[in-house]
Amino acid sequence: MGLLERLKTHVLTADGAIGTVLYGYGLEYCHEEMNIQRPELIEKIHREYIAAGADIIQTNTYGANAIKLARYGLESRVQQFNEAAITIAKRAAADGGQFVLGTIGGIRGIRKSDATLEEILATVDEQATVLLAGNPDGLLLETYYDFEELTATLAMLRAKTKLPIIAQVSMHEPGILQNGMSLNNALHELEALGADLVGVNCRLGPHHTIQAFEGVELPKKAFMSAYPNASLLDVEDGRVVYESEADYFGRAAVELRDQGVRLIGGCCGTTPKHIAAAKKYLEELSPVEEKYAKPEKVEIVREAEPANYEPLHVKVKRERSVIVELDTPRHLEIEGFIAGARKIYEAGADVVMMADNSLASPRISNVAMGALLKETHGVRPLTHITCRDRNLIGLQSHLMGLNALGIHDILAVTGDPTKVGDFPGATSVYDVSSMELIQLIKQLNEGVSFSGKPLRKKANFSVAAAFNPNVRVLDRAVSRLEKKIEYGADYFISQPVYTKEKIVEIYEATKHLETPIYIGIMPVTSYKSAEFLHHEVPGIKLSDDVLARMKACGDDKERATLEGIAIAKELVEVAAEYFNGIYLITPFLRYDMTLELMKFIEQLDEQKKGVSING
Repeated sequence: MGLLERLKTHVLTADGAIGTVLYGYGLEYCHEEMNIQRPELIEKIHREYIAAGADIIQTNTYGANAIKLARYGLESRVQQFNEAAITIAKRAAADGGQFVLGTIGGIRGIRKSDATLEEILATVDEQATVLLAGNPDGLLLETYYDFEELTATLAMLRAKTKLPIIAQVSMHEPGILQNGMSLNNALHELEALGADLVGVNCRLGPHHTIQAFEGVELPKKAFMSAYPNASLLDVEDGRVVYESEADYFGRAAVELRDQGVRLIGGCCGTTPKHIAAAKKYLEELSPVEEKYAKPEKVEIVREAEPANYEPLHVKVKRERSVIVELDTPRHLEIEGFIAGARKIYEAGADVVMMADNSLASPRISNVAMGALLKETHGVRPLTHITCRDRNLIGLQSHLMGLNALGIHDILAVTGDPTKVGDFPGATSVYDVSSMELIQLIKQLNEGVSFSGKPLRKKANFSVAAAFNPNVRVLDRAVSRLEKKIEYGADYFISQPVYTKEKIVEIYEATKHLETPIYIGIMPVTSYKSAEFLHHEVPGIKLSDDVLARMKACGDDKERATLEGIAIAKELVEVAAEYFNGIYLITPFLRYDMTLELMKFIEQLDEQKKGVSING
């Protein structure tokens, strides 16, 4: 009798975690490599789960794909690891007739830019081909946080095999996927795509897994599965532990059965003891044929309050718009910064922009200074947010705080690595890239948290993305712009440009884009600073002409200032001809130079209006 036939009349017990048991043996390296190095240990684990009562075991292949194995330099051994795994599992199950599932694990978390969907499908296809050649009783797709990845993988494998496929999602919050979709809708969509069993695994313990299934209606054709963690995880003496008694897990298995689940196993933290307890409690129970699903709780998500200012990406499409950057101080004296920001804003800048510890060097928090400027001095702030300094928890908290403060203009950047800054021993976080950060900010604009949980109210962020045109192949940089647009960027702010030709080149390369661009202009203050920018600051290159003109100024500071402004005016004049958006970077708090350039932009616009009227 096949697996699906058994599930028609029985509640079956699956095995528990393999990784947890290996971790308990002190094996913290690549667990899939143990299929070759310690096959007798993997077989022993399988047999222990079978002895505990598992009707189904899975191969030790959760991470046995080229993308995950690449972190260990083992990507060339996909076939070897998967062949060994299914051989071991089938040998262990031969005496008792247990079903063997070929396991394929999800690759994406929140971060999507590390691997494209095409790359993921190619690596899954490679793994699945090897597993299917070993004649398993079915395939288990587990720990999929990204629903797009799971549906694409399921569709590909459904076309590849008629064997039973179990498709399991993982949730950050009970009953809600990472994308905000309800578990009920997700499981029914997986059923429609051809999954024979649909369910959940990992992240949540028994209590929250049961809670998640309370709102799930029984599928019409597919059966349901659940592989909860032993409990919520804890850290003890630097090691991950799960505080769950086996008997508690067994009693929870009964409640999962009451919710209509027919295949119950375990994920992180579970051991043969947990599976033995589940088997004991489930052995005499029949499957549930009908259930009452709690109606989905309708969360009322309030609309965001209308912004006090017109979004920059809206204004710049219509008329001239000027962003001015002014770095917050490295010290605790803020009077000069406040004075400069006020003068710049009063002179006509749309916003005063503040970096987020640029070049990985600590400055006064741009959020603190932005709030001070906004509330005390009436200055509209635009703050950078870098992925370098905050994990996902910190990023969401930071953004929620910005929204509460009424700061809605944001530039999302990946951030310079810590090794270039004042504290090279500090850790760079990079849970996400700037692209995922943009997408997550737009998710907040829909009233949905990073975990998929409703936030009761929509945020109202206008999101800029960075653009570095100072590259050898501009088309590649433009391709990144196009990708950032797909992720939700509202407009772009460029690195400073130092040649007229480059400005024209940017225009020609980007004129097909509807998303507006602010061209960056930063006056140089001396030959020494020009050389520093050219040779040491990532993303900035000066022309030979600019370097020569600044060098000719020698040590004459006044002459260097005038020459720096003259060069910047020449660039501004060209930029203003092709782009509505001008981004002025203030060097070393020299806002007097910025004010001169702002006056020049105003004069250019007045001249243009005069020509238009006279014309």
